[in-house]
Amino acid sequence: MATVLAYTSPALGHLLPMSALLAELMARGHQIHLRTLADGVEAAVVQGFSTAPIDPRIEEVEMDDWRATNPVSALRLSVSAFSRRAPFEVGDLRAAIAEVAPDGLLVDVNCWGAQTAADAADLPWASFSPYTPALDVEGVPPFGLGLRPVRGILGRWRDAVVRAAINRPLQRPAVAAINAIRAPLGASPVASLDDFLRRAPLLFLATGAPFQYTADWGSNVHMIGPCIPEPVAGEPPEWLSSIDRPIVLVTTSSERQNDADLVSAAAAALADDPVHVVATLPAGTPDDVTDRPHVTIRRFVDHDLVLARAVCAVTHGGMGGTQRALARGVPVCVVPYGRDQFEVARRAEVAGCGTRLPARRLSVPRLRRAIHEAMTMGPGAARVAEGFRATGGVARGADLFEQLMER
Repeated sequence: MATVLAYTSPALGHLLPMSALLAELMARGHQIHLRTLADGVEAAVVQGFSTAPIDPRIEEVEMDDWRATNPVSALRLSVSAFSRRAPFEVGDLRAAIAEVAPDGLLVDVNCWGAQTAADAADLPWASFSPYTPALDVEGVPPFGLGLRPVRGILGRWRDAVVRAAINRPLQRPAVAAINAIRAPLGASPVASLDDFLRRAPLLFLATGAPFQYTADWGSNVHMIGPCIPEPVAGEPPEWLSSIDRPIVLVTTSSERQNDADLVSAAAAALADDPVHVVATLPAGTPDDVTDRPHVTIRRFVDHDLVLARAVCAVTHGGMGGTQRALARGVPVCVVPYGRDQFEVARRAEVAGCGTRLPARRLSVPRLRRAIHEAMTMGPGAARVAEGFRATGGVARGADLFEQLMER
């Protein structure tokens, strides 16, 4: 059996789906070593992984794209954070390789420095993306703006213009920073972010069609479904068992973001409906958001337990929470605030498994209409769930990773 070294960015939304693939590899007898955010170490150890925190200097570089006022500004801030983290990741991953002596590497797509170090190492390695990455694929609009796909000549022309006018200028500093890291390691320069992301012999995408616009991302890119960790064994909490109405789950970001208003808006929007709102605010609960009749607020809840009784999930557009609902056939109402959330919201709309309401247009009446419409989209959610299952999931991902290590 092999020794696998995995490396994640400091984000729970990246650790959790990667953990599902690592758990499958561990179940096959492989030894798993993990470097991840400090707050995720304890949970990873419980899963049986040999785990240590990443260099604390990486976590000190804040992902401050929540300050942005538009998607372009948010992308610029994200590029800056990834670039500043990258030099610390290089030494951190190389030290871990020296300590663990792995047979294969699995690296978070947001870790530009760690990916470069993996590319320069004489080891089989794969990249793992828990969201739709910025790859150039015909029929898929440029990443970040949440554009609706347009087929034919008109769509190709629009996408080419957006890439040239917006994405390429945004990527220029990122490509320069990546190449500055690659040069001392003897790695060849890259011409674009697409070129860099495709350097991995394997790139896993934690998603599937028809939620995605295409099933063909290139020969080394494989969709393996949403990579949802196995549910934690145990009985539902008493407060959940006592709820006697259908549930609407409301989720917000596990990282700092100005999305707490989604919970209060959803509670007000559904005040007269025969449902119970269960909301999670993992990044912190504001003083003005509290439990009330038919509304329960928690920092953390096992979403699988709630989704088993849910008729809809209202999400901020995080890929993990949104796909977790869809994997159970629960339709979604997506209110995107930033990051890749504009892309997630548009995909839910296009796939017919949910509704999209931009955060800048959020109001109680609009949210009520969007949730009610989403509740009618169960058949679309069921189609997406079937598409996720058809990817082969983490079992197929583990097969591909084992084949990579054998080569």
